[in-house]
Amino acid sequence: MLATRRIEDFGLVGDMQTAALIGSDGTVEWACLPRFDSPAVFTHLLGDEDNGFWRIGPAGETRPVSTDRRYRGDTLVLETRWVTGSGIVKVIDFMPPRRDGAPQLVRIVEGMSGRVSMASRLRMRMEYGSVIPWVETWGSRTQAVAGPNALWLDTTAPTYGENLTTRSDFTVTEGERIAFTLTWHPSHLSPPPVPDAEAALKVTEEFWTAWSSQCTYDGPYREAVIRSLITLKALTYAPTGGIVAAPTTSLPEDIGGSRNWDYRFCWLRDAALTLSSLLRTGYRAEASDWAGWLVRAVAGDPEKLQIMYGIAGERQLPERELDWLRGYEDSGPVRIGNDAAGQLQLDVYGEVTETLHRARQAGLPAGPADHLQVKLIHFLEQHWMEPDDGIWESRGPRRHYVHSKVMAWVAVDRTVQLIESGAVPGPLRRWKELRETIHRDVCERGFDAERNTFTQSYGSKELDAATLLIPQMGFLPPDDPRVIGTIEAIQRELTTPDGFVLRYPTAGDEIGIDGLSGDEGAFLACSFWLADDLAMIGRLDEARELFERLLALRNDLGLLAEEWDAKRGRQVGNFPQAFSHVGLLDTALTLGRVSATIGVPA
Repeated sequence: MLATRRIEDFGLVGDMQTAALIGSDGTVEWACLPRFDSPAVFTHLLGDEDNGFWRIGPAGETRPVSTDRRYRGDTLVLETRWVTGSGIVKVIDFMPPRRDGAPQLVRIVEGMSGRVSMASRLRMRMEYGSVIPWVETWGSRTQAVAGPNALWLDTTAPTYGENLTTRSDFTVTEGERIAFTLTWHPSHLSPPPVPDAEAALKVTEEFWTAWSSQCTYDGPYREAVIRSLITLKALTYAPTGGIVAAPTTSLPEDIGGSRNWDYRFCWLRDAALTLSSLLRTGYRAEASDWAGWLVRAVAGDPEKLQIMYGIAGERQLPERELDWLRGYEDSGPVRIGNDAAGQLQLDVYGEVTETLHRARQAGLPAGPADHLQVKLIHFLEQHWMEPDDGIWESRGPRRHYVHSKVMAWVAVDRTVQLIESGAVPGPLRRWKELRETIHRDVCERGFDAERNTFTQSYGSKELDAATLLIPQMGFLPPDDPRVIGTIEAIQRELTTPDGFVLRYPTAGDEIGIDGLSGDEGAFLACSFWLADDLAMIGRLDEARELFERLLALRNDLGLLAEEWDAKRGRQVGNFPQAFSHVGLLDTALTLGRVSATIGVPA
């Protein structure tokens, strides 16, 4: 019986088209094939053993004395090592980057010393664990078929079926390597070629090593920066340039609660922030690919801009519940799809234009995205004064969110700069006036003078961590008393006892301002934003101390989920989360920039 493990117990492998989560005991508990948003073939993470898993590790009678794991250098090749009473063994897990080929999950068992009895237990279940495939074996090849999907297991180890599970019991000695490769393939086509696991390992290591070497950051947090960059690259859907927010769905923000959402889609905000971070660390190709994805996704109708799309630009992402899955630690319902795709979030115009602005600063040539940006501002000009659903995707009534208005100002400001550069034509004088109008409106209606802080929405008393972005976006300078007052108010009223930042107040068992009941953990991206702001207002030691405490929340592989549950002392939310790793990257860069400006060591 497999025990439920903490979210941070998982490691990530992926091929930039999909990904798998693997626990420290060698169990694959989540994998969607062939794409990030495809139905999972291993869904134990959100259900139980009957919903599919694949464990390779020391056999039951061989109890490990200790376990450790790591990524091989600056790659996404995961090694898990067990020390047992009879020897030492490790499993090397990876997914080879692919062009037009089929997705593969490769697992190589290597004997390090002695003689270790090993076991592979493979329970394949299609359609999020609801369909048992038809399984047949021919020599070293096992095929599992259900509808349009086929999985092929290739291994030289002997296999047999028992209790609807493909099993293998074998022994490895020092220097011996036994490979298992699971390949997804359309069931109506001829069998895929027999894979070469060792050649695939070489290609995978070379790819990630070469990609990581392009990083231009050389500060004191390089290890954390590189791991975050690799994680963000792994969340990129290579064929189109889209970037998923996370490779999982329904990992709860509140253990036992219902704040469970599907993050396997491309939020314009998350993707834009990811690209901004990649650009500032030396990665331009990804920005170019994403700009192409953006133009295709928005198409010729910018008035119908969505906050998120499918990984190939799909617009329809209907949300439904999978009632046969109990949810992670009974945190139901399990949802696929996301109805927030139909929300109005004015801030995305700012994030998109800011990223395109940074791309131009990085030297990317002009293209269709520049003209798309102007079209977006024509739409925003007519709608910025409307209430919206806000950055946090409230499922309550629309409000005049301060952060949304600030980012509308960012969108207009960056587009004014684009027109001034001569790259595109546009109503320069009118949009300069619009920029001033939005700025004045925010400062007059979104600021609580009595408490000296910007609030979540016009006329409200609640705070919102998104207002920490005001100085970072250049809306006001860091030394403005209103900025300092907002930072200090958030520290007083919107942080956990350990100093990490909540997004906004929640209401427990009552329905809160977001239209939902329940609470949630500290939002890690917001906590990084606080560290950024502290550095920008001259409190560098405090910023560095907060940043290093945030780094300590990462798991042993350097990965972060969406949130931190301070009461339980554990990560919560979808995992790994692009937004959290973007925050980490940005704070590392901010600390380096501020340190250089004031002439102190980074």
